[in-house]
Amino acid sequence: MRFTSEQRLDDGVLEREFTLGEIPGILWTPTSAPAPLVLLGHPGGLHRMYPRLVARARHSAAEGFATATIELPGSGGRPRSAIAEQARADLRRALEAGGPVDDEIVDRLILPLVDEAVPEWQAALDALLPLPEISGPVGYSGGVISIGVRLAVTEPRIAAAVLFAGSFVPRTTFQEARQVTIPLHVLLQWDDEGNDRQSALDLFDAFGSAEKTLHANTGGHTGVPQHAGDAAARFFTRHLAQDQTTGTPI
Repeated sequence: MRFTSEQRLDDGVLEREFTLGEIPGILWTPTSAPAPLVLLGHPGGLHRMYPRLVARARHSAAEGFATATIELPGSGGRPRSAIAEQARADLRRALEAGGPVDDEIVDRLILPLVDEAVPEWQAALDALLPLPEISGPVGYSGGVISIGVRLAVTEPRIAAAVLFAGSFVPRTTFQEARQVTIPLHVLLQWDDEGNDRQSALDLFDAFGSAEKTLHANTGGHTGVPQHAGDAAARFFTRHLAQDQTTGTPI
């Protein structure tokens, strides 16, 4: 990991851009560091997503959490995948035709992304956790939801997750969801025009976690209300916040 820039935001949060090999990322740390870490998932395009990501990071910092994110494969300035581009074109045609999206299209679009992105998130954790300003434990927050599900199953350092429903879900993700056991808080925008609501509900039902909460709100994809974000922050406080002197949960 190599830090390439840093700035102190007006609320005291330290923002540092970094590269992990060829992968760009951003780390935000609060003035209360060392702090537990929350990984911020997103649908790709760090530059495009920055206003929403930094807002989430500052909200998390106010609750005492550090946050980090990395660019997804095939997004931003990273090399494009011909397979993903063709699957995306097929998806657009299916949506424009008003018909259902074939499972095969979803598999071609999402599964290679999950297979590549999850090891990169794990490599980011390898680099971030030794930093003195990061204390652990780790949470995951955001989408693409299939990436979050795979991380929840395969990465033991992630202790809790807030998952954003609203992306297409491959069939194998439903199978993986049954293996998830960490606490989950799932956000669902009920009127999300690009979301298959029933698929999101079926995925929530499939999760094997003993503690799982579905927080559904009216509104479109980007209309998550502030109180929903506050509830997600309280969820992480319950599961990630620790007494820095004893290391025990607060």
